[in-house]
Amino acid sequence: MPDLDALEFDDFYLRVRDRLTVQIAALTGDPAEAGDHVQEAFVRAWTRWTYVSGLADPEGWVRRVAHNLAVSRWRRARRLVLGQRADTAVAWDDEQRAVVAALAGLPRQQREAIVLHHLVGLPVVEVARQLGAPVGTVKSWLSRGRRDLAVLLSPAEATEEVST
Repeated sequence: MPDLDALEFDDFYLRVRDRLTVQIAALTGDPAEAGDHVQEAFVRAWTRWTYVSGLADPEGWVRRVAHNLAVSRWRRARRLVLGQRADTAVAWDDEQRAVVAALAGLPRQQREAIVLHHLVGLPVVEVARQLGAPVGTVKSWLSRGRRDLAVLLSPAEATEEVST
């Protein structure tokens, strides 16, 4: 007889894995690193599945764990020492690659605010809570980040608009 917890977890994993990997890659700018963080977050979710499955937003819990892993100094140092890893198994189209590359060109706070608000869909108040910043600061990061992202995604068009 199949384990119902395992079946429920497997379904959850398959439904959200790729979406979370894209979201964390948008935060980090590194698809391979994002895949590692998401996998580790799912391992942690499985070991606490009774708790996590009872939450109102299990996907949010996994996202937060993966995000915490992504900003960990130890992980960054480890990546520098061990070098780059092979690309993640998530399929990327050209537009996704361009957006992730452009997001990597933003300061960390702007990138995190944009991903959490626009890609994940969290309200500004929740983004502020997750990033430990005042709401006004997050609004500023979003405003500047959107402006800078527009320039990075279409530099010729943005330059023309600014000069007119």
